[in-house]
Amino acid sequence: MADLRTRYLGLELRSPLVASSSPMTGSLDGLSRLAAAGAGAVVLPSLFEEDLAEETRQVDALLATGATGAEARAGYAQQGGYGAGPAAYLTLVEQAKQNLSVPVIASLNGVSRGGWVRYATRLEAAGADAVELNIYYVSSRPGRSGSEIEWHYLDVVRAVRQAIGIPLAVKLSPYFSSLANMAGQLVEAGADGLVLFNRFYQPDLDIEAMEVLPALELSSSVELRLPLRWIAILHRRHRVSLAASTGVHTAADVLKVLLAGADVAMMTSALLRHGPDHLRRVEVELRDWMDRHGFETLDQLRGRLSQRSVPDPAAFERANYIATLASHPVHRR
Repeated sequence: MADLRTRYLGLELRSPLVASSSPMTGSLDGLSRLAAAGAGAVVLPSLFEEDLAEETRQVDALLATGATGAEARAGYAQQGGYGAGPAAYLTLVEQAKQNLSVPVIASLNGVSRGGWVRYATRLEAAGADAVELNIYYVSSRPGRSGSEIEWHYLDVVRAVRQAIGIPLAVKLSPYFSSLANMAGQLVEAGADGLVLFNRFYQPDLDIEAMEVLPALELSSSVELRLPLRWIAILHRRHRVSLAASTGVHTAADVLKVLLAGADVAMMTSALLRHGPDHLRRVEVELRDWMDRHGFETLDQLRGRLSQRSVPDPAAFERANYIATLASHPVHRR
């Protein structure tokens, strides 16, 4: 039977199937079900710096009632639940480490340099096996250059890397003018892993109410093509772990990203649609495919279809764009 063990961020995983950040990973019960179904690791929901500010506000309010500092923090922590704030999040990290046998990766979405560093150290102290920086920074200021945006990312990674000793992953946007170069700079700044990609949620417009609406749509396998392409390009170009995120739904999707060069495949939408037991089905199909094709370990297939390994590396670059357009039936008439 095929051996699915792999390494990600220097951590030993029983499987390349990682339950990514979602409401399902926001409770101990959800995490336990995912681990029991075969997840190789779990990524907790992102802790947002806006939550950190809310914690400070509410603790200050409790202090104003005459509570001691310890009592105020304990009172805030008792709120619990998904998105309840930093105190509850740190408690979840501690509980997950006590009850799960798989690596627990905390996710942090900050704004200020100090906020990133302060809570990364608290996550490490709570027992997280690694920290994933979910950098979601969108600048609408025309006067701010792309190099300034990139400097912001690199500054955050350097600061957090200096503050913690556990592995550090960066969940990236695909919207850099030179993604391959940016990936290398992030590795130099201290990133141990790159997660490709952050799936941004774009707002919609209500033309009757004349309002901006939040819109949430689960992904499909079609969206895998963007991370697939860049994993194939980045494979073995830097000493860094690669994780595929966005569009991983089936065993075929997992095989594609592994063949492109990923160390792990992260799943969110598929688990929200089908529940934790979907991991079992994907694992069975993954082993069956490997057995049929004579692969005993993941190392034997990883990167077999990366840019460096295929006969035509240009297939991942501009030549693929030209060939795709030329393949349309209308073009051949």
